[in-house]
Amino acid sequence: MSFSIPALLAQHQSEKFDLHEKHLNNQMVKVLKTIGYDRTYQRAVGQYLYDQDGIEYLDLLSGFGVFAVGRNHPVVIKALQDTLTQELPNLVQMDVSLLSGLLAKKILQTVPDNLNRMFFCNSGSEAVEAAIKFARYATKRPQILYCEHSFHGLTLGSLSLNGEKIFREGFGALLPDCEAVPFNNLEALENALRSKNVAAFILEPIQGKGVNVPDDNYLPEVEQLCRKYGTLFVADEIQTGIGRTGKFWAIDHWNVKPDMILMAKALSGGFVPVGGVAMTEKIMDSVFNRMDRAVVHGSTFSKNNMAMAAGLATLQVIADEKLTENSAEKGKSIIDGINAMVSKYEFLKEARGKGLMIAVEFHAPQSLSLKAAWTMLEAANKGLFCQMVTIPLFKEHHILSQVAGHGMNVVKMLPPLNLTDKDCQKILTAFDQAIAETHKVPGSIWNLGKTLAGHALKK
Repeated sequence: MSFSIPALLAQHQSEKFDLHEKHLNNQMVKVLKTIGYDRTYQRAVGQYLYDQDGIEYLDLLSGFGVFAVGRNHPVVIKALQDTLTQELPNLVQMDVSLLSGLLAKKILQTVPDNLNRMFFCNSGSEAVEAAIKFARYATKRPQILYCEHSFHGLTLGSLSLNGEKIFREGFGALLPDCEAVPFNNLEALENALRSKNVAAFILEPIQGKGVNVPDDNYLPEVEQLCRKYGTLFVADEIQTGIGRTGKFWAIDHWNVKPDMILMAKALSGGFVPVGGVAMTEKIMDSVFNRMDRAVVHGSTFSKNNMAMAAGLATLQVIADEKLTENSAEKGKSIIDGINAMVSKYEFLKEARGKGLMIAVEFHAPQSLSLKAAWTMLEAANKGLFCQMVTIPLFKEHHILSQVAGHGMNVVKMLPPLNLTDKDCQKILTAFDQAIAETHKVPGSIWNLGKTLAGHALKK
């Protein structure tokens, strides 16, 4: 009997949600059905998704930043097809692979000149775990600092650096000697570093939860403070890196030189998970300091040929299609366009971000009728207002977006980097119309708000 993926998909297409309800996370299915996101997508090209009815959706999530080059990019597909048909030796383990050496060289050409060694792994969380271990071993210090409201992953070590309470609750004792400091607060950072007991300060140059952008002097001062107190400065670029913010690395906006850069997501091209840590030679040599320690840290599937080929192809596409430059241009167009609406809409506070990492924040209005409606939603569940924007964006304008974090009145955009001018205009028109509807109290959108509030109160 022959095995066929197309045949399996065709045979079981209608069972997608049933299978997840029976065998996987049924709460996720409930969420999708509650907010009307339960679509059956059958095709994806670039920045677009297509459902079973052929309806086109503009994807502003890109798999949480994975699809920087768009979905199913032909160059990445060709690289993977070529790798599969070459009958290459893979994961020999008692060997080193050529493709991983080539990808390491390619990545190190993009980072600050103090970073000249690469460690590969399978995900962003694994990159964070490696950074924790390497920092502690290299400095012989126990403590790791991270920022409030940060997100660094959900494995036990990376969860210990997670600044959002909802992700940490109920999972027992986490790693010891991990301490949070406020983001964008140099005084608090220096107070924490003074003990000279801190191995590393691990932070996102721009925080993903909320798209919080630091003051212009923050990262340069962070670098100086870490040097002063002998602490390693680690930039988590898992979401911000590889062209996302209009620079290849977000740190390039501030011309800083961290001791490590963490990467994943976009490096995969959207096909094969891959993560990595770029670091100084001193850190690498301190951890792998003898031949009997050559395998002291690693991962079975890291440096596999498919992941390395995907990474090489993705970097080539980013360069050839000038996607970093496109991110800067299209991001500015969207941010400026939404900020031009602030004077029209009481609920709209601002758009902010860099490149195509964008937040649209809402706040309490001044008008009494609007304020009463806002207060009703906030009492039911903080941040619920944003669902009254994202749901119409999806249902009426066929734009897939998300709330930026738990309890936040922020809608986040993290689209593929190949957006067109037409896409940008669609986004601006859709946001304009969706926000306008929220100002009609009473109105149909507020009926949705009451329904969402009812679900929240039942919980």
